[in-house]
Amino acid sequence: MGAIADRRSVLLLNASYMPLKTITIRAAVELMMRDVVLVVEGVAARLKTPTTVFEVPSIIRLKRYVNVPHRNATWSRRAVLARDGYTCIFCEVTPGDEQRGKRLRISDFTLDHIVPLSKGGKSTWGNTACACYNCNHRKANRTPHEAGMKMHWEPKTPRVGCIVARGQVPEEWKIYLHI
Repeated sequence: MGAIADRRSVLLLNASYMPLKTITIRAAVELMMRDVVLVVEGVAARLKTPTTVFEVPSIIRLKRYVNVPHRNATWSRRAVLARDGYTCIFCEVTPGDEQRGKRLRISDFTLDHIVPLSKGGKSTWGNTACACYNCNHRKANRTPHEAGMKMHWEPKTPRVGCIVARGQVPEEWKIYLHI
């Protein structure tokens, strides 16, 4: 196969049309070659050969239902930052935004304890959120209420199997992701 015209992911659905995960273009092609998936809709990429253009669908569905056991989401710093989409819970700054003359990178975001550890807070899904350095420093060792800061959402335990969509979500995915 030739070059990939686009680097978008492919949405993989269970046979019941429930979203399972996003996969790479390569993984989607492998599943299609093994004849274990059906094309649902969209075009994620066009693979060019000397004689043809092969379209990789944006959404594919397994032919056979796969039972996915229910598991608890494991808390970690990285998982909290990903859950929040590397977006500050206080000022909603995101990677690429400028803050004090500098463009923020993913590595610039910190983990904030809503109720600080020193005040009995725990490292749990409901008590931690992504924050930029400036907001985390401003809040310091206080609760958001004490610091006079408003949270733009309530931190919650993510659903297991939840697909975290970053950036532009393809229009055809939205009906399956309930966005």
